Amino acid sequence: MSEDLKTSDAVVVGGGPVGLIAAIALACQGIATTLLAPKPPHSDRRTTALLGTSVDILKALGLWEAIEAKAAPLRKLRLVDGTRRLIRAPEVLFDAGEIGLEAFGYNIPNEELLAVLRGALAQQQNLRVLEQSATRITVSPDSVRVELGGGASITAKLIVAADGRNSICRTAADIRTSKRPLPQFAVALNFTHSRPHNDISTEFHTDSGPFTLVPMQGLRSSLVWVCKANDVERIRAASDADLAREIETKCHSLLGEVRIEGARGIFPLGVEIADRFANKRIALVGESGHVIPPIGAQGLNLGIRDADAIARLAGDASREGNDMGSEAILEAYDVERRADIRARAAAVEMLGRSLLTDFLPVHLARGIGLEIASRVPFLRRGLMQSGLGKTANG
Repeated sequence: MSEDLKTSDAVVVGGGPVGLIAAIALACQGIATTLLAPKPPHSDRRTTALLGTSVDILKALGLWEAIEAKAAPLRKLRLVDGTRRLIRAPEVLFDAGEIGLEAFGYNIPNEELLAVLRGALAQQQNLRVLEQSATRITVSPDSVRVELGGGASITAKLIVAADGRNSICRTAADIRTSKRPLPQFAVALNFTHSRPHNDISTEFHTDSGPFTLVPMQGLRSSLVWVCKANDVERIRAASDADLAREIETKCHSLLGEVRIEGARGIFPLGVEIADRFANKRIALVGESGHVIPPIGAQGLNLGIRDADAIARLAGDASREGNDMGSEAILEAYDVERRADIRARAAAVEMLGRSLLTDFLPVHLARGIGLEIASRVPFLRRGLMQSGLGKTANG
């Protein structure tokens, strides 16, 4: 027999950035929340570019000042056609000042982001944090039961599933996913360089996918390099010195001399989207609901918008005396998040595949699109707003 540990209005399962933000957002709505956040098995040396809407959400939660102090602003975005094809797109430079912003976003090491978020947990009056994992989820019409190690359990009205792509919460909700593997891998690493980045993020569109340099504080940047499968073993086996020279060559020595900083991560790419984003008192946030390639910094930013949406809907329901885990609330969440997630996943996948194709009309269309974007002011502004997770009206 399992011992009933506590009851809670909501339980957030998962200790990554999206899970922590979801727990803080729910607590800020006055909802008694339990966060299940076991310590991660290893450190995360990647960085995250927090874009416009995410910054707004983090400001509203009182988290932004501490995050900004550890982040580098992305004031400009440069797109460069680095392919060797007959039809090449023009270089395009977007400036955040064109849409009245100081920066498009801010790039922060994931470990620094997690440290800020963990530090904020103790300040939330309505939040209890347990460094334990959920081992089983049992759904009933009126509640959800979360079993923990050692026989304890928590009963709640709503589960927010932030437990990643292998989510046990999603399984309990009977939600399936659609998977589409991509013939590409991503290499993620950080490096120092001899020339200043001037707060400019540069994305080279290469024959294998985007090769993106993102500013960090000081003379440091992060790299997300999308490559083909036949490049992976060479990159994995390369010494830091050899890899640094290859990075210098691929970015045309834009940042001067490069030195690799720390370990490199290499992982296969694909798109996995849940058939729906909520069911049976369980709402999916972050990678439990959507996994997309690290192109355009959309992944975590989508997850932050997920967390904000479910917290807002649950808070409204609670204040009105309604059931925050009801079908109506979950349906509202699913409808609100569906268009945003599916549109951005499709756009990221389309860009990744368009760089692999040898079909001339695709290259022509991409070149014409960037040419128009470089010359037509209202289209430039619309593209910039869209990339930040905003509409043209803000």
